[in-house]
Amino acid sequence: MKPVATRDGFGEELVRLGKVNDKIVMVSADLEDATRAEYFKKEFPGRFFSVGIAEQDMVGTAAGLALQGFTVFINSFAVFMTNRAYDMLRMDVCYNNTNVKVICTHAGLTVGEDGASAQSLEDLALMRVLPNMRVICPVDTVEAAKATKAISEQFGPFYLRLSRNAVPVLTDEKTPFEIGKGIVMREGKDVTLIGSGLMVSESLEAAEILAKQGIQAKVINMHTIKPIDKDLIIKSAKETGAIVTSEEHQMAGGLGSAVAEVVVQNYPVPMEMVAVHDSFGETGSPDELLAKYGLRAVNIADTAKKAVLRKLK
Repeated sequence: MKPVATRDGFGEELVRLGKVNDKIVMVSADLEDATRAEYFKKEFPGRFFSVGIAEQDMVGTAAGLALQGFTVFINSFAVFMTNRAYDMLRMDVCYNNTNVKVICTHAGLTVGEDGASAQSLEDLALMRVLPNMRVICPVDTVEAAKATKAISEQFGPFYLRLSRNAVPVLTDEKTPFEIGKGIVMREGKDVTLIGSGLMVSESLEAAEILAKQGIQAKVINMHTIKPIDKDLIIKSAKETGAIVTSEEHQMAGGLGSAVAEVVVQNYPVPMEMVAVHDSFGETGSPDELLAKYGLRAVNIADTAKKAVLRKLK
């Protein structure tokens, strides 16, 4: 398949779910066209509520609907939802453990030409720290659809991080998906590469580069950031002795931090992280930005070699 944005998988799956569950409703803050919530709006106008450009109102309204027994999906760009409405997400959604699904597109550097003000590089950290919130970053459009279905069937708050940019399709309908369970995409004995979202495909390319240099890399799609798959991380640390994480996010607080917490408490091994280093993004094409900020396969491969060398000392 040609690359597809993960937001498309979400939009299409939500319509399918709406046809079999009339308790699913959507509250939007004016960006339903870009987030693909417009698919649900067109199919179920009576279960779609727009509050205009008012993210805080959207979250509060959603929490109220959830307390009345509805499964509520809310949507916006990641930077707007997680920054403007953080207090409401914390108190209305998480503190009350309401059945609200927070769907955010346009995350990471690959928002591209919209620039730093629209590139959310902190959202995983912000959402991961909230009690009751679970955090998922699908690898592709197929997995995004499976994640949408899965969070609709589990009670409580979820944060689903989706892309604007088209990303490679690495899975199919037969690929297993379970919240909190990472997927081994490639076996290897020398180092483990753990990625989420777009960075899984970059990790697979990095593994090919490393293989040509005699280093066999295991690659994991860690689609669920919280709850993290502790068992798979510990198993991989024991088998390969070194770990490299990669994410389209700040180094602090995201996937790398989540993996490091498991490693340091259970089975310490040399570990490196490929991520944005305490910096805002800037305007540019997705490819230009990924290269400038060191989030390409070659960067992962170089970092993996550092981890392997640390293991051998």
